[in-house]
Order: sequence, then C-alpha cells, then structure tokens
Amino acid sequence: MNGSMSLGPRHASVGVRVGPYRIGGGAPVLVQSMTNTDTVDVDGTAAQVKALAEAGSELVRLTVNTPEAAAAVPHIRDCLDGMNCAVPLIGDFHYNGHKLLREHPACAEALAKYRINPGNVGFREKRDRQFQTMIEVALEYDRPVRIGVNWGSLDQELLAEMMDRNADLDAPLEAQQVMRSALVESALRSAAMAEEIGLARDHIVISCKVSQVQDLVAVYGDLAARSDYALHLGLTEAGMGSKGIVASTAALAILLQQGIGDTIRVSLTPSPGGDRTQEVIVAQEILQTMGLRAFTPLVTACPGCGRTTSTVFQQLAEKIQSHVRARMPEWRKAYVGVEDMQLAVMGCIVNGPGESKHADIGISLPGTGESPAAPVFIDGAKSVTLRGDGIAEGFQAIVENYVAEKYPRRS
Repeated sequence: MNGSMSLGPRHASVGVRVGPYRIGGGAPVLVQSMTNTDTVDVDGTAAQVKALAEAGSELVRLTVNTPEAAAAVPHIRDCLDGMNCAVPLIGDFHYNGHKLLREHPACAEALAKYRINPGNVGFREKRDRQFQTMIEVALEYDRPVRIGVNWGSLDQELLAEMMDRNADLDAPLEAQQVMRSALVESALRSAAMAEEIGLARDHIVISCKVSQVQDLVAVYGDLAARSDYALHLGLTEAGMGSKGIVASTAALAILLQQGIGDTIRVSLTPSPGGDRTQEVIVAQEILQTMGLRAFTPLVTACPGCGRTTSTVFQQLAEKIQSHVRARMPEWRKAYVGVEDMQLAVMGCIVNGPGESKHADIGISLPGTGESPAAPVFIDGAKSVTLRGDGIAEGFQAIVENYVAEKYPRRS
C-alpha cells in the first residue's frame, strides 16, 4: 500500500482493520469497487474480482442476495486464493442478510467485511432483531461492518418522523435538508445500536450514499462533524461516461480536500460489455491527481492545437499510458517507487521541451512545420533524439530501461 501525501488535516477517524488494510485512523484513502457478475457464477465472479484487484482495487464488494450466492462466496475466495489474489471481499446484504449469514457460516467466514443497509434490514419489530443478528455474526467472526445508508432506500419511518418534527418548527427546513439529516441520523443511530450490541468503534465504517454532488458534500460534512467513524465515500448511481466521471470527481474531490473520506468508490454505469475496471482507474486518478496517493505513472500530454495537426503525439500518449498500465502489475512486484514516475508526451516546441524537462522522462514531438525530430529528456537533461517510424517503440524502450535502472528491486 502506498503512503499518503495528505493535503492537510484529515477527519479524525477510528482505524478499522480489513484484511491487510487499515481504513481510517490516518491510513491512506483506499480504493474500493464492486462486481456486476452474478455471484453464483464462481469462475466469472472470481475472474472479475481478480481483474479489479489487478487494476488497483484494494477492496472488492460482492452482491450476496440468495442462498446460492452465499454458498458461492467461499468457493470464490478459494478460487482467488488459488490465483494468488488476496484482495479482501465485502458482502453486500439487503433484506435477507440475517438469514444468509446465519445459515451460511462459510460465507460469513470467507468475507472480510459486511455491508448492511439499515433501510433494507427489515420493518418495525423485525428490523432491530434482524440487524442484531447480523451484528452478532460480525462479532462471532470478528468482522467489521459498513453501515451503508442509501438515498434510495432510506428508512421511511425515520424520514416520516423527522418530517413531522420539522413541520412543527416555527421555521421549517426544506424537505431536501430534512432528507439529508435523516440519512445522517439513520447511519448514526444504527452505528450506536451496533455498539450497544457489542461491535467496537474500530469495527464500524459508515457511508451515506446520494446521487447529487451538493447533497453528498453536505451529508458528509455533517457526518464528519458529528462522529469519528471511518467513512466510505461514493456518489451512488453516478451515471455513464463523462457525466459519471465528472460528477464523482467533483463530489469526492471537495470532500477529500477537506480531509473527509477513508475509502472511495466511483460508481460508474459501464457501457454494454464495457470494462468494469474503469471505475477503479478513475478512483485512482482522483487520488493521484490530488496528490493523496500514487498508483501508476501518469502521462502529461498537451491537448493539441493548430501547431499539432498530426495525431502522432496523441497516439503516442495513448500507447504509453496503456503500456504503463499493462506493465504496472509486474513493475509493482519488482520495483520500489515506480508508481511515482512522471512521463510527458508533448506535441510541439511551445511547451514541449519545458514540460518534458519537468517530467522524469519526456518527449517533445515535432509540430506542424517543425523539424521531424523528437528530443527525449531524462531527469531534466536531453538524452537522445528519436526520428522516423519507430519513435513510439524507441520511447517505450527508454521507459523500460529507466524503470530498471532508476528504481531499486524488491528483495
């Protein structure tokens, strides 16, 4: 796990141990993701978990919604262990979690953490009893619990109670403000109940998921002010493509800048047949571009303009970023600190040489009308000039040599 490069004081949260990781308590912000396979499909789910882990997800959540899914979980764990993939698995429970955890002890043991949604535990007299059952299982197996409240499944009795109290005020709040408060109240009441049952604060993570940026910022600001529980951040139902990426980045960046958040997930809707690992990459890039973590070398590239009518620099930037991501699993195992490497692929002489000198390795490609030569700068000094059709391959080789020579090998 990489070290934290905190921007300022962080929300004072109690540390929670999940597998080899620590959530909160000053630990680096962790990246989480979730599978979208049918959990009953052991091989397919294990393959997706492994892909998410290799992309950099440090925690992976699974849907556990049926007896068959619960029965599959220990086999998924065994399959991952057989592939030397030790990523902790989190079970996502709704409605029948109390039954599944009790009736499938192998599932309860195979999971590293349980996620409980207070709005979907049960109704009226059953709610407290079923919530207690799940907490008792967590105590039995010494597992932490995320109490995950969600905007779309908020406890309607609690919301109605708070709406009624608000209506009696001399100056009632807007309904949206009451709903925000109800999310926080649901999470904190459930956490307090879990503690009364016997679950320690260092076994509790809280989340309050909403789908709008300003709501998320307001809710988590309130949570951080009122508690010291470890907090999981995420904009639920963020959406597809650029909308989902922009909305998640806007919300998470504001909170992370304030020191709020101990784990994050970017809940992107993938395109049909799309790569699930995109949500992991976006989460990593949020943390890395903010200076909070380092996961993989990032490529600085210019946007292009009338000086760069050729697409060569765009193609090279894409090739290098893809090459780096493909090589990172091996580099991470072999070299110390390679994730901090900075690369630059620039399209012309205006900012090209300067940006290239600021990077560990940079290349300044020729713009329109410039001499067909691409100087390469290593650690701020010009090293070589590449020409011809093999510029991409030549630059790739320079990157590989730099990694091998610059970064110490792991023992």
